[in-house]
Amino acid sequence: MTDETKPDDFINNRKGKYEHIKGWGIDADRKNDPTYPMKNRTDEEILGYTWERPDSQPEEVEILKSVERPNLTAVFGTAAPPSGLSGMIRRMSFKYSESDMRRWVPLVLADRINVWEGILDDLSKGTIPNIPKERGWKAEWEHNRTNFTLKIALTAAVTTAAVVLILQQRKKNKAAKFA
Repeated sequence: MTDETKPDDFINNRKGKYEHIKGWGIDADRKNDPTYPMKNRTDEEILGYTWERPDSQPEEVEILKSVERPNLTAVFGTAAPPSGLSGMIRRMSFKYSESDMRRWVPLVLADRINVWEGILDDLSKGTIPNIPKERGWKAEWEHNRTNFTLKIALTAAVTTAAVVLILQQRKKNKAAKFA
């Protein structure tokens, strides 16, 4: 799908009676403009865009489009098209408005899942990822040592608690099996 907008679509039509709207026309007095007297007012912004739109970037991979703007933007990323479980979550979230939590929470989740998909992809290709370097731990150790230490301690405590709980559950299951 291409963008079918034309310069005429952006002409600012200021005809009509809108005085009933509180604050309407507040910018009518040029001396009330915060940029007065520095701005050289030519009223060109009222006319709208007058430039020729350049050719659009070709769509060669799947591009997720907003429901608010179903046509393609002039420039978009193609380096990481949606794929795998994270791609499924992204496709689902793009069905909702940009003002809806059902869009943004799944997108954050998809980002987290995509990190693990990347690690598994590296391992499947025989590459061991350097996670501390990729996560910037050296810089955090140098510039944010207190919080970094707290994060490591909290992660270790939660991991230890999870392992202890799993081992206790297994022990209970074995005892129940032989009783």
